[in-house]
Amino acid sequence: MSRIVSLVSGKGGVGKTTVSSNLGLVLNNMGKKTILVDGNVTTPNLSIHLGIPLYPITLHDVLKGNSDIREAMYVHPTGLGIIPGGIGLEDLENIDLNKVGAALNKIRNEADIILLDGAAGLGKEALKSIEVADDVIIVTNPNLPSVTEALKVKKIAEEFDKNVVGVIVNRVNGKKMELKDEEIEGMIELPVLVKIPEDPMILQSIHMKTPVVHFSPYSPSSLAFKKLGADLIGEEFEISGIGFIQRLMNWLRK
Repeated sequence: MSRIVSLVSGKGGVGKTTVSSNLGLVLNNMGKKTILVDGNVTTPNLSIHLGIPLYPITLHDVLKGNSDIREAMYVHPTGLGIIPGGIGLEDLENIDLNKVGAALNKIRNEADIILLDGAAGLGKEALKSIEVADDVIIVTNPNLPSVTEALKVKKIAEEFDKNVVGVIVNRVNGKKMELKDEEIEGMIELPVLVKIPEDPMILQSIHMKTPVVHFSPYSPSSLAFKKLGADLIGEEFEISGIGFIQRLMNWLRK
């Protein structure tokens, strides 16, 4: 039976969906059958990141009671399972967030990991993303406002008695005013699982509607995502590929 892992954030704009799409692909590529679910009901865009924005049946149809969740489950060309959200305004009508938990429980036996790209903030959608999860991972940026909001999310997850695994620090660029790992861990009292560097390849990959781990598999952010995936499933992270060092050096010279 799979575990439901929710990726959540205290505020929007931290890059949570980018993290979700790339981590989902990494876990699936590592042999853990993964289903990626767009739990951001109001502003879903996970399917846009994966290059297939329009699906005939989505999670919204499930939450309206019109479809079974298996009808909203698709297989991405990479082999990753995906349950997208509807991107039309009409999809927001008559949805019942209370159906999320029961729907996800129906597919627990169909994957090793159900990765939920939760809504940002502390609203009803975000709370539901936490409530239905077995494990919670918080995505933040290395600045005080973002980490402050992440702390609120952590406290709420603990009130729901959830296992809060740790924090992913995204968009790290090494500037002097960024919070250091020990400062983040001291504030939030959770381990920093990984630091994802600010990477121009991510913007290009989003433009190309292909997650960076496939678009540029040896870029710094891709390597960080792969290390994160390996750490989460208890495997050693190994860099594979002939000529890796040369490719990395070429990338750094750009």
